[in-house]
Amino acid sequence: MDDTVRPWFVVLPDRDAPADLLTRLRRHACRTLLHPSGRPWLSGCWPDERMVLGSAGRTRVAVAGTTALTAPELDARVKAARTAADVESAVRDVPGSFHVIASLDGAAYLRGTATGTRRIFWATVDGVPLAADRARTLAWLSGAEVDTAQLAARLAVPCLPHPLSGGAMWRGVRALAPGDALHLERDGGRTATWWRPPPAELPLSHGAVALRAALRDAVRARVRPGQMIGADLSGGLDSSALCFLAAEAGARLVTVTLAWSGPGNQDVDYARYAAERLPGVESLVFPSADLPPYFSGLRERRDAADEPWAGLCERAQQHRLTEALRDHGARHLRLSGHGGDHVLEPPTPYVHALLRRRPWLALRHVAGYRAGNRWPLGATARMLIDGRPYDRWLAAAGGRLRQSAEHWSLPEEWGILPRLPAWASEQAVDSVAGLLRSASARARPLAGDRGRHAWAYQAQEAGRIARLLQDGTAAVGLPVESPFCDDAVVAACLSVQPHQARDPWSYKRLLGVALDGLVPERLLRRTTKDHCNEEWHHGLRVHRRDLARWADDSRLVAAGVVDPDRLRRLLHSPGLLEGNGADVDSTLCAEAWLRDLAAHPTPAYLDPSHREEHSVEPTAR
Repeated sequence: MDDTVRPWFVVLPDRDAPADLLTRLRRHACRTLLHPSGRPWLSGCWPDERMVLGSAGRTRVAVAGTTALTAPELDARVKAARTAADVESAVRDVPGSFHVIASLDGAAYLRGTATGTRRIFWATVDGVPLAADRARTLAWLSGAEVDTAQLAARLAVPCLPHPLSGGAMWRGVRALAPGDALHLERDGGRTATWWRPPPAELPLSHGAVALRAALRDAVRARVRPGQMIGADLSGGLDSSALCFLAAEAGARLVTVTLAWSGPGNQDVDYARYAAERLPGVESLVFPSADLPPYFSGLRERRDAADEPWAGLCERAQQHRLTEALRDHGARHLRLSGHGGDHVLEPPTPYVHALLRRRPWLALRHVAGYRAGNRWPLGATARMLIDGRPYDRWLAAAGGRLRQSAEHWSLPEEWGILPRLPAWASEQAVDSVAGLLRSASARARPLAGDRGRHAWAYQAQEAGRIARLLQDGTAAVGLPVESPFCDDAVVAACLSVQPHQARDPWSYKRLLGVALDGLVPERLLRRTTKDHCNEEWHHGLRVHRRDLARWADDSRLVAAGVVDPDRLRRLLHSPGLLEGNGADVDSTLCAEAWLRDLAAHPTPAYLDPSHREEHSVEPTAR
């Protein structure tokens, strides 16, 4: 199978389906697996190493994704499996990132990961309930239209709160929440929760041991001794940790480091220090001037992902890095430290519950965060005494969508409040506020206290982006893997008492303790983090004329979610470069996503012989 083919699958219930629906699936699927009844169960395309199958009696189980599990091992695990609970018990301790799909004597059971690195979507097509790993597959099968409320939600920065983030972008297609499972039966589906955050009971020393073991297993689920793999080596602790773990597992590494142009950037120095201590590593360093500028390639129409995401703005850069890694022998995967920032440190709302258990320690932590983040005293006090439940906080968020970016400097309550950019239309504001109000009527937090909820949500956001990152890079032949987003790694982090995992005076102390003795001490002590602000602004200057051209035929304007005059001022005004970068990214990437979707209405991954192709819009003159 071509190494640029992106795997996909559709799950069918154990019932007769219309012949036309089955014909459409067979026309695009490379493989079809059957229920014990002989009816189609699992249809799609995937390489052998991405699907492990096991069976026992009338039970069929598939583990699809990244895992070192073998078919004989899965057979042994599911030997006594008769129910969904049995299946979950059979795969509970398997490292990696994967879907679990089962045929259980006439019923189908399936779920993704707790972090959202693997997702499940479902819809009714021709009267038959179907599930798939991609929302776009179901939208194509059903002819669904883009949901403008979800489109408006993608303009929100940073993103919508739980349970709205990562919703399906098409009407009639439903997204299964990370941590939930789907029972797909003959006449419909029902959901059940299979995962909740573990209790935060471990002291730092015990939690660090568990994290080290989980990270080691996550890396070994992906690499083989002697195998050549690509890896990011930014100079930061997250990517460095994975490189040392991969070297320990016997992998041969080709690493990429980006040398940003900002004064005082230290990434290259730390990355070189790490590379000198990694056995047999081939280190590639790219000055930013040698890479395509940010926003390059936005005129090129490629296959659309399941949703817009900010990675579109740097896809030309990432394509160039992928080519370099492949040219130097890395053909299997590329390890990324993505997710480390999200899972290793709990968000600051942990102080809310800490105040009620250990008030003096909580106040000490709060004082440190106030000094570092310049929290106003009044806002800090309100955050500490606020007792609103999650549903009320969620409902109130709908009335604050026009708030300014300065509100981000205030202490978080249940999380960061979303906001829409100034150029979002009133229709967009009404639509997103409606989503928030509707969700508040049924939403439950991911954990009982707001700190635990915010940490689990932050991990799921990391998983959502990891999924999109992997899919986008798989299309060019070298999928990015994010071990920090594995369920077992996240569970190890969430098991640690938050005030021990983080305090205002240290940086990623949990990972530092976990990797003591494996990663050089100088890397463990690093507390700085570099940025690419200069490159981002340079990319806007280089591509401004092309981007400004979009104002004349904007798909976002046509959908009613962006005000045309405000968008024109955004894309033509010199003041653009002083605007908030996240606002600009979310808007431009949503616009690019709509254009990709229009240019490629049939998903490219449905053609098993496909290699990435794209069309190019005319250049602005």
